[in-house]
Amino acid sequence: MWVKLCCLLLYFLALFVLARVFEAVAWYESGFLATQLVDPVALSFRKLRTILECRGLGHSGLPEKKDVRELVEKSGDLMEGELYSALKEEEASESVSSTNFSGEMHFYELVEDTKDGIWLVQVIANDRSPLVGKVHWEKMVKKVSRFGIRTGTFNCSSDPRYCKRRGWLKSTLIMSVPQTSTSKGKVMLKEYSGRRIEVEHIFKWITAHAASRIKTIYNSEHLKEEWNKSDQYRVKIYLFANLDQPPAFFSALSVKFTGRVEFIFVNVENWDNKSYMAEIGVYKTPSYILRTPEGIYRYGNNTGEFISLRAMDSFLRSLQPEVNDLFVLSLVLVNLMAWMDLFITQGATIKRFVVLISTLGTYNSLLIISWLPVLGFLQLPYLDSFYEYSLKLFRYSNTTTLASWVRADWMFYSSHPALFLSTYLGHGLLIDYFEKKRRRNNNTDEVNANNLEWLSSLWDWYTSYLFHPIASFQHFPFDSDWDEDPDLFLERLAFPDLWLHPLIPTDYIKNLPMWRFQCLGARSDEEAQETFPDSESDSDSEGKEVFSSDKEASEDDELGAFQGCSQGGRQCGLQSCSCASKCCHREPCGRRARPYGSCSSAGDLEPDWSAWPSGMLHCTECVVCLENFASGCLLMGLPCGHVFHQNCIVMWLAGGRHCCPVCRWASYKKKQPFPHPQPSPSDPPS
Repeated sequence: MWVKLCCLLLYFLALFVLARVFEAVAWYESGFLATQLVDPVALSFRKLRTILECRGLGHSGLPEKKDVRELVEKSGDLMEGELYSALKEEEASESVSSTNFSGEMHFYELVEDTKDGIWLVQVIANDRSPLVGKVHWEKMVKKVSRFGIRTGTFNCSSDPRYCKRRGWLKSTLIMSVPQTSTSKGKVMLKEYSGRRIEVEHIFKWITAHAASRIKTIYNSEHLKEEWNKSDQYRVKIYLFANLDQPPAFFSALSVKFTGRVEFIFVNVENWDNKSYMAEIGVYKTPSYILRTPEGIYRYGNNTGEFISLRAMDSFLRSLQPEVNDLFVLSLVLVNLMAWMDLFITQGATIKRFVVLISTLGTYNSLLIISWLPVLGFLQLPYLDSFYEYSLKLFRYSNTTTLASWVRADWMFYSSHPALFLSTYLGHGLLIDYFEKKRRRNNNTDEVNANNLEWLSSLWDWYTSYLFHPIASFQHFPFDSDWDEDPDLFLERLAFPDLWLHPLIPTDYIKNLPMWRFQCLGARSDEEAQETFPDSESDSDSEGKEVFSSDKEASEDDELGAFQGCSQGGRQCGLQSCSCASKCCHREPCGRRARPYGSCSSAGDLEPDWSAWPSGMLHCTECVVCLENFASGCLLMGLPCGHVFHQNCIVMWLAGGRHCCPVCRWASYKKKQPFPHPQPSPSDPPS
């Protein structure tokens, strides 16, 4: 996961550098940057009209270029990047879809139940022609879709009772606008009552109703009162301009950010005294001023801050995001990171896509599961301060120059999806090349594996888990007896319960407590060797030939006994399994039992119980091999408290019997320790 995250961060860094390279190339070829201001006098009438249409200002009554230029200057400064985006948007002849409502419920679900958007619906009465013709309606749809206004057509022939109840007896236009300034408020339906059905007049009617929701200030006293007022809105954006009404994009954003940001229009057309504007830091008009608890921010001074709907929408989303915005962002990032697995994984093509599908499912499931408690915590009233501090952090970080560059790059790459996908593919191919080179240097065979070889290995892996569920976790080689005797496979089919045993890894064995058995007053191994040097040398010389000749035979018998024990399954218990003592019977304290230091047979030496871990039951005999503990032998304890020879209990657990041989408590499950009385020296050992 961390490798994919680093690859994704490296990809974002490459996109950032690539955007700066594009800016340098554009500056070298044309001699200007995207943030450079444009003089409207040098623009043609067509370009000026395009700018006004993108900003949402009507120009039907302005036949001369001078009037159009002045209107552009009154609405805000024009940058090269905004001019380029407006011309590209005009050249794009892509059709915008319009919704056809099937009935009352469909209309209610999309129009009346939508609280943060504007709808324009053309109602066609029974046996009547539409109010706006097909050609003009297509122009209207394309014009209003720039500002996030959705359109639709409701034919009364599909639901005449609803039209009659609404009073739609003739063809008309219906506009839905949120009635209140609170989030998720009521929706108000307004009907077009004008006589002229031209596109410009209908658009002027739409913008007038949308602008009526914005608070308008006409004098300096009202501005001073509003500026010093503290209410529920933490973020306010002011437009100081000499206009009759705010631009359409400004009104559309006020609907979109209902309940989050308050939009205020300050009309300075007839102001004589502008001294208070200078006091609050506004020295020119038009100006877009963002007022937050942290201070004042002038929109339009940094990279990518254009006077358009898309640019200001991304700016306000970064400052005052919704939970849904953060979820969508996390969803995009997680899926981009998961798709890196397609290039990091080496080997067959089918293997790559199988791993990719598995990664996508895992990452998206974990993302949704992790978001559920977050949504629950955000509903708690005690987290209001945490929510406010989070928004404060967003506002501090997203008003920096670096954040403006990131927003500008986001708008650039989102408007050019082919470039984004091609760079992602190129980055992935580079990762694939370096990963393949690294694995070839490590002599990894999976790089050259084809699809058939990988499918064959996948089938072998699946059958190994199906037929040998426990043996797949063992660390020693396991030879199947089914190759020699196929009747064992048919015999196992007769007992379906044997297929349902849980797959339990043996990693927990290394975490079990281990210690050496010691006796009070027993001599160490070095002292014993000094005391009996001759006897040990004699015994070594005498038993050398016997030990070397019988070593292979004893190991073969031991392995055969263990395999026979594992075939017995559940029938291999403590008392009824004779093979348990065979497979676990070995010298616990070295190569051979020594007569010195044994405190279980003599009785004159007591075990050193202080060296035992807490919670272990005191005993002197291993119930697996039925032999006493010798001084210096290695012991291992289970969570239940029973103690055994380390070799004996490891062989027992590795054979698939993940429970205590005495009490049957699960060997991988913790058990509440219980106190036991400390035996006195006079007490006999248990």
